[in-house]
Amino acid sequence: MAKRRNDMTIRLAGEAGQGVESGGAGFAKALSHGGLHLHAFAEYMSRIRGGLNFFQIRVSDHPLWAHTEGVHMLLAFSPETMSQYGSHIVPGGALMFDDALKFDHDAITRRKAQLYSMPLTKIAQEIGGNKIMANTCGLGALAGIIEYPFEFVAGVIKQNFARKGDAVVQGNLKVAEEGYRVGRERYAASFDWKVSPLAERPDRMMINGNQALAVGAIAAGCRFMSGYPMTPASSVLEFMAAQARKHDIVVKQTEDEIAAILFAIGAGNAGARAMTATSGGGFSLMVEALGLAGMAEVPVVIVEAQRPGPSTGMPTKTEQGDLLFALFASQGEFPRIVLAPGTQEECFHTATRAFNLAEKWQCPVIVMTDFYLTTMMRLIPPAEFPIERVAIDRGELLTPEQLDRLAEPYLRYRDTPSGISPRAMPGHPKAVHQACSDEHDEYGHFEDEDSANRLMMAGKRWRKFHNIVEDLRGPTIYGPEGAKTTLMGWGSSYGAMREAVDILNARGARANLLHFVDIWPFPEAKATPLIEAARELVAVEGNQSGQFAHLVRAVTGRRPDKMVLRWDGRPLSSEYIIQRLEEAKVHA
Repeated sequence: MAKRRNDMTIRLAGEAGQGVESGGAGFAKALSHGGLHLHAFAEYMSRIRGGLNFFQIRVSDHPLWAHTEGVHMLLAFSPETMSQYGSHIVPGGALMFDDALKFDHDAITRRKAQLYSMPLTKIAQEIGGNKIMANTCGLGALAGIIEYPFEFVAGVIKQNFARKGDAVVQGNLKVAEEGYRVGRERYAASFDWKVSPLAERPDRMMINGNQALAVGAIAAGCRFMSGYPMTPASSVLEFMAAQARKHDIVVKQTEDEIAAILFAIGAGNAGARAMTATSGGGFSLMVEALGLAGMAEVPVVIVEAQRPGPSTGMPTKTEQGDLLFALFASQGEFPRIVLAPGTQEECFHTATRAFNLAEKWQCPVIVMTDFYLTTMMRLIPPAEFPIERVAIDRGELLTPEQLDRLAEPYLRYRDTPSGISPRAMPGHPKAVHQACSDEHDEYGHFEDEDSANRLMMAGKRWRKFHNIVEDLRGPTIYGPEGAKTTLMGWGSSYGAMREAVDILNARGARANLLHFVDIWPFPEAKATPLIEAARELVAVEGNQSGQFAHLVRAVTGRRPDKMVLRWDGRPLSSEYIIQRLEEAKVHA
């Protein structure tokens, strides 16, 4: 059988504390240095030690948009790994393990998978003097089996262990090199998947969704970030804190999520571009303050990184279960904007747009991600993040010079045709005003619940809602026109849908997709013709009830013909989508 090059999936798996994530990230870095495309993500349990974790790397010489359910090589660090993930190995694939591990070999070989026993611990002890280097040996063996040049693995080892001193670096290099030699000699000939570096290695960076959002926020001029750590949003706060001094950003870790959003609202009211980030449980605590931002018309950006609920739910798994909650959170009616990027590139651009939209329309903007998108990594060309070309629109923000020339009294909440009132930073003597959580008049003063004033102020705010939609974008389309089957999704469903469309079309079927980033206000005029044109509309979502499908039906009247839903805490994949389509007898 001909060897298949640069198209495989590798999974490292074991218990928490066995170096699964660090080892996987290091091997992904070594592969990235070969100029290849990568998609990597981790799955781990919400505990410090114990429980099964894995780090999965997909590598190819063509762009990758999603993970795969099947793996070609499983490097197992614990016996439980075999029973849990052995069924994921594709026929002809292999399970590599330390020869000291005991497990049922027949359960693996029945699936036509190969067993690659390696003396990982023995090599680590004899060559490196410490069994803790067994993981390094396994990564070296893995590189040898797929015949990936050792120099790339060696480079990462030198970089990762440099701070521990030359002795540690040299020990790990010797162990990895011996693992490489033994793995290649024993198993390279029988393993059909190989990885080779490209002759030309373009400049690309490995980045996850949270990092891309944070880079976009910095490029957009974010100057204040507050938050309380909550998986999977915590790394946004961590990234911003790490960059705070360089980019003149104030970052505050608050005592809870209520304080986090109030800090951000206060900063937004003072004129700073401000954001906070949390997950569904934290956003639940922020809801009352969200209404304050709506009533006081304060621009603020809120990242809502979804995970399965209700309550604590599954803290380290993924889901798209908070959409309708975000659309209607807090009491009363007021404009808010909801955006849901689907890729790292969209995370960057959505963050830059979120701050512009928040300031232009003087309202909260909620950016919805999920565990999968926030932690999943891809290699992205730096040109996809054009920081120097980011335009900043501060809306109706009066300059000090404009305030100096102001002849009439400053009305912070002036009733205007667009619903947007003039806004000024506090401190100017002609811009003194109240920001009131009660219904108020144009000055911001509490108006004793006057009905006429209520109609004027509520009407002013709601005009913004109807005008905002002109600034929002319709769905992107991928695939051939006139397709028989149209997949429709939002947020992180994009990658899996795109690869499913490619697979279906390669089989001779005709399929395309509609992907939404701008969710609310729903871009009805831009989306409805595309939705109505779909011959067979299939809603694809990571939740149990089809929340976006319900929204589409409420606005457009179109009910999806079928729904592909996933709510087990795992991300959508092209295989999952196609399998569910086949089960539903949807033939593109």
